[in-house]
Amino acid sequence: MEKFGKSQPITRVEDQRFLTGQGRYVDDIAPAGALFAVFVRAQVGHGVLTGIDADDARAAPGVHAVLTADDLLAAGMVLDLAGAQIKTRDGGKGAHTRRPILAQGHVRHVGEPIACVIADTLAQARDAAELVMVDIDDLPAKMDVAVGGQMLHDTAPDNLAFDYGLGDEAATDAAIAAATHVVQVQVTDNRIICNAMEGRGCYAEVTDGRLHVAVNGQGVWVPKGDLVKHFDLSPEDVRVTTPDVGGGFGMKAMRYPEPFVVAHAARALGRPVRWMSERTEGMLTDNAGRDLVTQATLAFDADHRLTGYKLDTLANMGAYNSQFGQGIQTDLFSKVLTGTYAVKHAYMRTRGIYTNTTPVDAYRGAGRPEAIFVLERSMDEAARQLGISGWDLRKRNFIAPDQFPYTTASGVTYDVGEFSALLDTAQGSADTPGFAARKAASAAAGKLRGQGICYYIESILGDPSETTTVEFTEGGGALIYVGTQSNGQGHETVYAQFLSDQTGIPADRIAVIQGDSDRIATGGGTGGSRSVTVQNTATLATVDAMITSFTAYLSEKEDGAVSFDDERFRIAGSNLTPTMLDVAEMARADGRNDLLRHSQRITLDNRSFPNGAHVVEVEIDPETGETAVDRYTVVDDFGNLISPVLVEGQVHGGVAQGLGQALMERVVFDEDGQLLTASFMDYGMPRAADVPMIDFSTRGTPSLYNPMGMKGCGEAGTVGALAAVANAVLDALWDSGVRQIEMPFTPHRVWGWLQEARSEPA
Repeated sequence: MEKFGKSQPITRVEDQRFLTGQGRYVDDIAPAGALFAVFVRAQVGHGVLTGIDADDARAAPGVHAVLTADDLLAAGMVLDLAGAQIKTRDGGKGAHTRRPILAQGHVRHVGEPIACVIADTLAQARDAAELVMVDIDDLPAKMDVAVGGQMLHDTAPDNLAFDYGLGDEAATDAAIAAATHVVQVQVTDNRIICNAMEGRGCYAEVTDGRLHVAVNGQGVWVPKGDLVKHFDLSPEDVRVTTPDVGGGFGMKAMRYPEPFVVAHAARALGRPVRWMSERTEGMLTDNAGRDLVTQATLAFDADHRLTGYKLDTLANMGAYNSQFGQGIQTDLFSKVLTGTYAVKHAYMRTRGIYTNTTPVDAYRGAGRPEAIFVLERSMDEAARQLGISGWDLRKRNFIAPDQFPYTTASGVTYDVGEFSALLDTAQGSADTPGFAARKAASAAAGKLRGQGICYYIESILGDPSETTTVEFTEGGGALIYVGTQSNGQGHETVYAQFLSDQTGIPADRIAVIQGDSDRIATGGGTGGSRSVTVQNTATLATVDAMITSFTAYLSEKEDGAVSFDDERFRIAGSNLTPTMLDVAEMARADGRNDLLRHSQRITLDNRSFPNGAHVVEVEIDPETGETAVDRYTVVDDFGNLISPVLVEGQVHGGVAQGLGQALMERVVFDEDGQLLTASFMDYGMPRAADVPMIDFSTRGTPSLYNPMGMKGCGEAGTVGALAAVANAVLDALWDSGVRQIEMPFTPHRVWGWLQEARSEPA
């Protein structure tokens, strides 16, 4: 039996309850009799908040309270939500902007919470919210992503959140100046809304003097720490739980105002209080993703080897500092600079700029592929201008297998990889030799066909530390306590199956416990594709501790050497072959309760580097501009796989998400900061008919940076899809004279580019 798991396809155990409507989501499990919260939100993008008249609302039927910032302050709450300050190019820190839980003094984006109505029923709370009169003196909105203009914060001159740089700017400029070939391209990474199937929500209650908040997030420990801080409570007086979660995508890992207001209402009223975001409310207030414009300059020598590149990015940060950290931001930019290429010099400058929009989660929102997208789009642009194929250009610049471990220009060290071999595999799987015939067939039908490729690489880790605890229960079962949080990825299946693989305990007798700060002392939550790699490494350490303890226990009871073969203990000279559950029951009978619970905490020293190739073919109708994705091939290097079925599902979902952004998703505001795409009537989302069959396979090189050789897969589908689709669309349009395109590739846009190209002189 393999030491690191059997890696067999298995059916997700949680799907039975999800598909039969038995999921336990936060809005399903709110306490009986809980009051309902509805938020009164800013209807203008920018202004001075001069007054709030809530008298009529407070007198409305069923209303228990109407809360404003003044009420929270009077209760002694810390009103300001924490926001990160980014290290700047001059060695200082970026702007610190004050973000109150409820608006105080100013409003800075449409949808900002101003007051909260608490009532017996949702209908009563909604009706009363309409009675709250808010006076705002309008100020001009700041909607362009550029330094200067109408200032939103006194502490952010010119609306500059941060000006960050990474790499050697002087050496990069010199490399560009000395290059034989220089290619420039501008890439727009369009703003999107995560639109998780389940919107944000929470409930709060006070039980036996303790505050309990249930929130559908991506980990319970950050919310718990925040509640302790904002209410000046001791950690022992706060419990945070997370039930089933219907999608997170990084958006639900962020810090939001609503849970604090709901918690205060529960404490003040002595009643449970619940809140659930509606779809348009979420579109207005959930942290969005992307919203970057990057100017890329790539330098090549005479042999078309990439000698340096420079990226200058403008990022829309929304109205306030988001919950990202300096370490996270550095990781994002390091990934831009490392790429898969043996480049000598690179430099990236990013300026985050405040506007009158909801905050942008520039790090995790919806998969965060912008780094890969910029470089991969640039590589295909460069290939066309250099007169060679994108396949050949990549292969000339790949790090060779015998060069590993390889330290990149930004100081990141890759452990292992077989990039050229994997790309060859993808080329064969995609039937690249047959592309010319397919293109000719499309042309005969009056269609345009293009092929696009993307070779991505990611660095995966997030929080490098995690704890696994295994507890044996009476009756012959086990509980595994984990510090991550499933948002629909199948953690219950993969954690139980992995523990079963290592111990022989039947998977159906293992229950996964997550999302409860009372039962689990610490954890890193879910984000950055960390979960399975870090959590299962902790499980492996815990299993080793269990084997050591049980072996010592059996050695005390029986004569002969004791060994364990992943299913049973073997005792030399004895016919006894107890399972781990058998030994646990023996220990229980002997009063050895110390052997019934085992826990280990680990910290990984390095991140892993999943990588892979996406090959896409699109067919475009030039008369309508409609783009159809006709063929999609993915070959990934995820190292050793724990659950191949779940890995493939993650990639399929990620590809669908990438197709959504590439082909239809786009956030649009008007000049006053009003969101024009605030419902699914106006905001496009991919459906089954928009997603082709996906040919998926893996070619793994086990990572050297964790004991199981794993590499995270959670974001892989999205990071490859955007660039591959963009390159395919441009390839299809190239012969028609189109040279610049921007996502999303909607029919109207594609048709317009074709008309412009036809009208321009040759």
